[in-house]
Order: sequence, then structure tokens, then C-alpha cells
Amino acid sequence: MVAYSNVSMTCSEITVAGIVIPCDAPFFLAIVGLHVSIALVCIVSGAVAMLSEKTAGRHPSAGTIYYWFLCAVFVSATILSAMRWEEDYHLFILGLLSFMAATLGRTARRRRWRRWAAVHISGMGTSYVLLIVAFYVDNGRNLPVWKELPPVVYWLLPSVVGGAMIAWTLVRHPLARRR
Repeated sequence: MVAYSNVSMTCSEITVAGIVIPCDAPFFLAIVGLHVSIALVCIVSGAVAMLSEKTAGRHPSAGTIYYWFLCAVFVSATILSAMRWEEDYHLFILGLLSFMAATLGRTARRRRWRRWAAVHISGMGTSYVLLIVAFYVDNGRNLPVWKELPPVVYWLLPSVVGGAMIAWTLVRHPLARRR
């Protein structure tokens, strides 16, 4: 049993589907369940937006779903981080950076800033990469294959792969190449 000084709850670790959950308090578990569900929508809608043709229809619809569900993920991550601040403050920072990057990318597109396409691609791509990094940083030690890797890989591998994909898109996308 662990008592957290910043929250009046007593917790014990539990394992669900091989994933260690640090607290079995009902409120914490409810927020975790909501957080996981919302994050799954983010992952899927973000992938659909990235892989769709950049025309009216699927891309902007999936991107809008991604953005608003990312807002909800940030709120739930903030609550979870506050409940276990000493252990999870870095997840709050990743969530904040992801939300800020998505907001920058979305705003650039909506307001048609100069070089908006490059800012949009960079912001939304960075947001998605940070979402993936947060997942691996929090869960990598419980996942097959990943648990055999040093924890620094949870930060670096998604960042390097995602950064390369963003750079490739910036070089190849016709709107991002325009001067």
C-alpha cells in the first residue's frame, strides 16, 4: 500500500493484461480507463489523417477528431499526473508539449499563416510523436520486446523515427515546399 501525500487515497499496484497500474483506487482506475479509450481514438484518428489524401473529407475530419480527443487526453493525463506527480510529472510535460504542438499546427492551417503547410505538418506530426513517446515511456517496461530495451529507447526510437517521417514529409509535400 502506498499513500500519496498530494491526494487522499491509498493505493496498491495491480496488473491488467500484463500492464502494471500503480494504483487500484476506483477514481484512479476510472480515469485510466477513460484515458486509454480516448488515447486509442487519438492514435487511430491521427493515423487516418496522416495516411489520407490531403483534400476535403477524410483528412480534415480525422484531424479534427484527433485534435479534440487529444485535448481530452491532455486533460485526463493532467489529472493522472497530478495524482502521482513525483512519479508522472514528465507525462504531464509530454502531454502539454503534444497539445501545444497540435494547437500550433491546427492554428497555422486554420489561419493560413505564411508557410502554414510546413507549420501544420511539423506541429501535428510532433504532437503525434509526443503522444507515442508518452505511451512508450509510461508502458514500455511492460511490453513484449520493449521491456528488454533500455528506457532511453522509449524516448529516442519514436522521436527519431517520427522526426525522420516529419522531415521526409516536409521535403516531399508540395505545399510545404512552396516558398
